[in-house]
Amino acid sequence: MKPEEIIQRIEKQLYSADISPELQNFGIVETVGDEIVKASGLSNVGYYEEVAFEDGSSGFALNIDEDSVSIVLLKDSGHIVRGMKVKTTGNILSVKVSDSLIGRVVDAAGDPIDGFDLKHVNPASYPVEKIAPGIIERSSVDRPLKTGIKAIDSMTPIGRGQRELIIGDRGTGKTAIAIDTIINQKKLDMGLKRVICIYCSIGQKKSNLAAITARLKEEGAMDYSVVVAATASDPASMQYIAPLTACAIGEYFMDRGEDVLVVYDDLTKHAWAYRQISLLIKRPAGREAYPGDIFYLHSRLLERASRMSDKRGGGTLTALPVIETQGNDMSAYIPTNVISITDGQIYLEADLFNSGIRPAINVGLSVSRVGGAAQTKSMKQLSGPVRLELSQFRELQSFAQFGSDLDEDTLKRLERGKRITEILKQPQYKPCDEISEVVSIFAVTSGLFDDIAVEQITQAETRLAEFIKKNCADTAKKLSSGAKIDDALKEEMKKNILEFKKINNYGSELTTA
Repeated sequence: MKPEEIIQRIEKQLYSADISPELQNFGIVETVGDEIVKASGLSNVGYYEEVAFEDGSSGFALNIDEDSVSIVLLKDSGHIVRGMKVKTTGNILSVKVSDSLIGRVVDAAGDPIDGFDLKHVNPASYPVEKIAPGIIERSSVDRPLKTGIKAIDSMTPIGRGQRELIIGDRGTGKTAIAIDTIINQKKLDMGLKRVICIYCSIGQKKSNLAAITARLKEEGAMDYSVVVAATASDPASMQYIAPLTACAIGEYFMDRGEDVLVVYDDLTKHAWAYRQISLLIKRPAGREAYPGDIFYLHSRLLERASRMSDKRGGGTLTALPVIETQGNDMSAYIPTNVISITDGQIYLEADLFNSGIRPAINVGLSVSRVGGAAQTKSMKQLSGPVRLELSQFRELQSFAQFGSDLDEDTLKRLERGKRITEILKQPQYKPCDEISEVVSIFAVTSGLFDDIAVEQITQAETRLAEFIKKNCADTAKKLSSGAKIDDALKEEMKKNILEFKKINNYGSELTTA
């Protein structure tokens, strides 16, 4: 090639090159340590904006002071040193979302950790922090989210779009309730839409996470579930971001008009992670060394749970936050904060758990502020007597301990209470459908199980549900609709239960007080 041709080619490339100036906001790393980087010079950085380091590491700005910015690291190469350049990206911290996430286990950044590649199809980018929908954009909660747990569906019902707290000491079955609720969504009762479930594990051991994921796969629940995990070995930054990521994924499906359930397990560890980060970036410490905005941290997360109006697609996002107490102390700082944010709580008691009542729900301290609006008409009709009978039983039980002579009516109430307590016991991973719940509660509150020995109640209850479904198709069909139980249906149910008792020889021996 001639020199003239070479010169012409070079000139052509030079003239065609884009040399328009591009404004980039650079900063210099001042200090680095404990997953926190302090940088100066990032004059245009925004709160929660993603930043990129020279070595490929990334993080987001959490604290913006007059002359420096505190950056929380998300991906750390381990090679960040003082004097290194850091630049803004112009993007708010976001997560990629699509239908491809269903059935997958991802970390707090939305990257897969189940050993398989994740290829998004038509992905959207959702910010992890978002202002909750306003009142005008919402509708009232009036559709049930069935847990399959009799004690909850009857006395502390959960509605689609509600925030119901699960609270109790360590090892009282909080996660078990959440997992049972996810498994129960496999059943599409009463023509309700499917529920996409997101289980967010915060600060748990990897072995626990593996066991939960394996169980969900075994029960077929991963077909409609996403697991977001930040384990105990992950840095505090990932534990802090994990529930925000889970909520953003949930909002993607909610915005499409779907029903979503998000379990935050648990927000106590989330608060610990935020306290750790806040102390490292030198924020002033308040009560129990938590920063002053610890209440706002959880309120802006849980307020994002809602039922959207029909104009906004009618989707719902139901939140089941979990809080761990110490020594049954519900009046501690974080528990009281979250109780005040949520629409009720399911309180699990260690004493009940140890005495064999599982799920160990304390009916007196558990409440749902949505209440009967989130129940089927049949369940609402039957739940009143259950709560009344149980509260009377607890009162009489403490009175009967003194050993004084009891009249016949008191003895009858005590025996009825024992049977209701037995009916509400339920093994883990065995959620009940609407028919089983209604039949069991009706049988025990109407007195038809009064003559069955307490030890036989669980067996009789299981057999009765099977009997009704198999031999009384007309009754089962009426009960599965969730409609109000009229007098004719009551008589029909009584007749079926008496026939069942006769066939199986239940009630031939009366129990003694």
